Amino acid sequence: MRVGYALGEDAGCIADARHHAVAFLDRASDEQHLPVSARARELTQLVVSELVTNTRKYAPGPVVLELRVTARTVEISVWDSDPTVPAPRDADPSRIGQHGLEIVRAVVEDFVVQREPVGKRITASIALTDDPGAPRGA
Repeated sequence: MRVGYALGEDAGCIADARHHAVAFLDRASDEQHLPVSARARELTQLVVSELVTNTRKYAPGPVVLELRVTARTVEISVWDSDPTVPAPRDADPSRIGQHGLEIVRAVVEDFVVQREPVGKRITASIALTDDPGAPRGA
């Protein structure tokens, strides 16, 4: 199951992206009968919010959010037109703000940044269940 959304350029697009993500997980649960934990829902909203916020701050132009579900993960992919690859900063508890990428990398199973012919794509994967190795129904 996969969906894509072109996001607007206003600040409301961040909340819209979170709503799209939750609705997508609800559909995956209802239609595909996939287990989706409360933790997966919360982390998906957090990661979507952080990635889309970064595109609104640093990348001019359009943003595309793509969501894909597999049997065990939700993949969140955000494309923007800026080819600059984000670099994680060193941990600094005294720094105020700019911890989004650190947070995202800490909570996801996989994190990939790809340069595209135009811009870049950042993809993060989150386990659908709290114990990704557990058999379904456990």
